[in-house]
Amino acid sequence: MRIPVRRPSPALVIACLALGIALGGTGVAAVLAIPPNSVGTAQLKARAVTNAKLADNAVTSRRVKNHSLQRADFASGQIPVGPTGAQGPAGPAGPPGVAGLQRVDVTTSSSSANSKSLLVNCPSPKKAIGGGARVLGAGSNRVSIIANFPDSSGTQWDATATEVAATAATWQLQTYALCADVSS
Repeated sequence: MRIPVRRPSPALVIACLALGIALGGTGVAAVLAIPPNSVGTAQLKARAVTNAKLADNAVTSRRVKNHSLQRADFASGQIPVGPTGAQGPAGPAGPPGVAGLQRVDVTTSSSSANSKSLLVNCPSPKKAIGGGARVLGAGSNRVSIIANFPDSSGTQWDATATEVAATAATWQLQTYALCADVSS
């Protein structure tokens, strides 16, 4: 079976030709009607020319107005560094900060007790500026550290560990404090 093919009517052919000429004719007329070098700043809308519309190397140094660029317009390292200026006056001395850093370690005995606590003391007059704790021994995989912090006096580090699953295996709590002379 053959599908009948209908030919376009003469009116449709003429309408399509007229549309093509109308659309194409104005584009050709617009290109031919603009003389070379006649489009300037006055004819362009604001932000009509963008970086994406410029050809590579279209803007060269001779086309850029002198002193019109800013530091932000240059890539890092493109602007030469000027001479170093004179050194200014020394500022006031700051506080001495941290000195005499010392680590103090304490470890409990090895046992199967379900909870252990330690309090590490810093030697006087030092303050605890940091610290930590860990669990050692065969039962360590069933123990969790539940406290690990400096006490309110600032001279001790406190740690507590407890079994999260009862075990007969022995374990130890090791705690350390970072002690230092700290100015107030």
